[in-house]
Amino acid sequence: MKKTNNKIAVGLDIGTTKIVVMVGQKNEHGKLEIIGVGRSKSLGVHRGVVNNITQTINSIKEAVAQAESDSGYKITDVTVGIAGQHIRSLQHSDYITRNNFEEVIDEEDIKKLINQVHKLVMLPGEEIIHVLPQEFKVDSDGDIHEPMGMYGSRLEANFHVVVGQITSIKNIARCVKSAGLNLAGITLEPIASSSASLSKEEKEAGVALVDIGGGTTDIAVFKDNIIRHTSVIPFGGNVISDDIKIGCSIIEKQAEQLKVKFGSAWPGENKETEIVAIPGLRGREPKEISLKKLSQIIHARVNEILEQVYMELRHYGCEEEKKKLIAGIVLTGGGSKLKHIRQLTEYLTGLDTRIGYSNEHMASGQSDLINSPEYATAVGLVLKGIEKLEEQELYFSPKEDEEFTAESLPTKNKAEQNSLTEQPLNEEKADDKKVDNKKSEKPEREQSSFKPKSSIFSKWTDKFIKMINETE
Repeated sequence: MKKTNNKIAVGLDIGTTKIVVMVGQKNEHGKLEIIGVGRSKSLGVHRGVVNNITQTINSIKEAVAQAESDSGYKITDVTVGIAGQHIRSLQHSDYITRNNFEEVIDEEDIKKLINQVHKLVMLPGEEIIHVLPQEFKVDSDGDIHEPMGMYGSRLEANFHVVVGQITSIKNIARCVKSAGLNLAGITLEPIASSSASLSKEEKEAGVALVDIGGGTTDIAVFKDNIIRHTSVIPFGGNVISDDIKIGCSIIEKQAEQLKVKFGSAWPGENKETEIVAIPGLRGREPKEISLKKLSQIIHARVNEILEQVYMELRHYGCEEEKKKLIAGIVLTGGGSKLKHIRQLTEYLTGLDTRIGYSNEHMASGQSDLINSPEYATAVGLVLKGIEKLEEQELYFSPKEDEEFTAESLPTKNKAEQNSLTEQPLNEEKADDKKVDNKKSEKPEREQSSFKPKSSIFSKWTDKFIKMINETE
């Protein structure tokens, strides 16, 4: 692998129509540079759920090989997105009573509260993927976003809990591991897409991200910079292609090409006389398709998808004054490239709508293909991967003039320390080891000074990955 001082992360988007592997790093200005992309046709995935392990593994390997060739890096660790019709979410409130209210609230109190949420009894086969805090309440004071450092005897919080089928998630984990990769991180795909497509101002004002993928349509609602609602609708762009295939009596490949090149979500645009001819099969006469009929087929299905989206937004409460989505809707994913879908969304929902690109977080000079809405999830996964690497750097960061050894790490059990050192220290470094041992005798407060900013919440992702690996 090439040597670099920048942190490099890899995102793996396992979609219904395509599998994307994206390699990226941040430049000196904090913007994301994509240095390699691999893409393959997704075989063995239906509506975000793996239904053929072997085909999915082969598709992942193909995309990884392309990304390695494009970037010049050997890919080992990946951040993977989770979606699919098995994903659901719920709101939950919980509280703890503190024994000593004369001491300020610290990380341990919040950990204890989050631990209670993770003990919630789910339906058989389900597992909690994300626990996302909404706001906290200390005694009688509510709407608190950061309770640490405050005094109080009762700590309460509202949580947005994302739940998924553990078997579906384990199948994805197995495909990743069988492809020779390590599962470095796992996140919900609409959350990843929002990292790439939304601005802080939009998240504060209130916005709904709608990611129209091949097999599913993912929704994430933000208000006051907090994620308020997530949902997965179990159909996307593929059902539009299926409708075209049946309605026009053509094959799947032709239906997809028609949708991409001539499709429109607004049938009033086309005239009855507008015709497109497609080649006939095995020497048959070319088949003529009316663009008016094509747009009517597309409109009917897109209308259905957007009605489901609006139903989810009403379920969140977007019509209430306090939950109003001032920034409206941001469409992303491959389905958002459909002509006139933005106008139809505004017409059906009454909310301002724009197409979501990743330009805001990307370094200048990136190709238009990478900035395309269909790559928003992959870009978001890279950003999440870099975010985790930065957290680890804060935790493990040694001083510039110190040798980085197992002894220089924050206090852990011996087994964890040994796993972080691949080779034993040689005799030349024996003296250095003694020096490091003396350094490790510093007061405990100094030993634990390197802690990631979001260690409380990201820790549960690590625990979830460990649980998957233990059950493999």
